[in-house]
Amino acid sequence: MERLGLCLALLLCLAISAADAQSASNVRATYHYYNPAQNGWDLNAVSAYCATWDAGKPLAWRKKYGWTAFCGPVGPHGQQACGKCLRITNMKTNAQITARIVDQCSNGGLDLDYNTVFRPLDTDGSGYNQGHLTVKYQFVNCGD
Repeated sequence: MERLGLCLALLLCLAISAADAQSASNVRATYHYYNPAQNGWDLNAVSAYCATWDAGKPLAWRKKYGWTAFCGPVGPHGQQACGKCLRITNMKTNAQITARIVDQCSNGGLDLDYNTVFRPLDTDGSGYNQGHLTVKYQFVNCGD
């Protein structure tokens, strides 16, 4: 009986963590010119919100992924979002990329660095032409 209770508790924990998966679809993703390479991957130089907490991170950490601002409908906001990674998928073309949250925004979605995130996702050019992409995102482990 004790084993059954342990199994039920484990299943409940798994169900809760699956329900807590932080992802969203049909999200508007605009672009922003952070130009991280031209700005030395310096979060202070681009006035990124997360610079307060992440500007002192090693250069390799700041360069590992392209940058995005986050104000999506699902997931942590403010300081709690800083440094986290998103797997972003263009819903039209299925192009996919991982980006690091370095800033916050107010458009209700994502504001992707043009060169390191938006352009690689915009494989057919329609996102640039209409000024945004429609994407889905999922919080993922950054691996660092």
